[in-house]
Amino acid sequence: MDASTEELRDAHDVLAEWYAKNLVGALERMPVEPAMLDLFAELALVVGTEVADVGCGAGRLLPYLAGRGLSPRGVDLSPGMVEVARREHPGFAYEVADLRELPFEDAPLAGVVCWFSLIYLAPGARARAFAELARVVRPGGYLVAAFKHGDGTLRRNGPGSRVGSLGLDFDRYWLSAAEMEDRFAANGFAPVFQGSTPPEGAEPPYGYMLVRKTRSGNA
Repeated sequence: MDASTEELRDAHDVLAEWYAKNLVGALERMPVEPAMLDLFAELALVVGTEVADVGCGAGRLLPYLAGRGLSPRGVDLSPGMVEVARREHPGFAYEVADLRELPFEDAPLAGVVCWFSLIYLAPGARARAFAELARVVRPGGYLVAAFKHGDGTLRRNGPGSRVGSLGLDFDRYWLSAAEMEDRFAANGFAPVFQGSTPPEGAEPPYGYMLVRKTRSGNA
């Protein structure tokens, strides 16, 4: 594990309890997010029920997905997050794994959720990560991603940020919608829907992208 990934993992181990406490009700506060997840669920159910939340954090989305008829499982880099997810949202399968090496056979999933989990991908990690996501989604399956709009360059949290005030720091890379589209297209995903929220204060616009697996990557 490289130093940046180790730093990210360790920081999220510390943040796990904060996530469990402070993200309660987050979906209700941002109605566009359940709308995106509902659309994803409706389409994925045509293909199957098995889906994964990759970068599941404290597991808050799994009960929601299950309530839409899906059979979700969670994957996260942070053992601390997985421990909290198992406690807060029992009854689901969780695994500790890197986005670039997912613990699935080829193409078992009807869909994948990446909810703000792609914002940590360094330039050198992106090709492998997007290819790995494509590997685990069956043809005709779907992927839905939430992300922050940016230019893909390195960002650090800084002392004035929420996590910086906790003495934590780690690399972030807010990707542009154009780069997201290009990387999905290179791995056999076709666009279904894309949208974004207006910017608020210092926060960038949040982006939402739903894509469908139509072929093998780089074909």
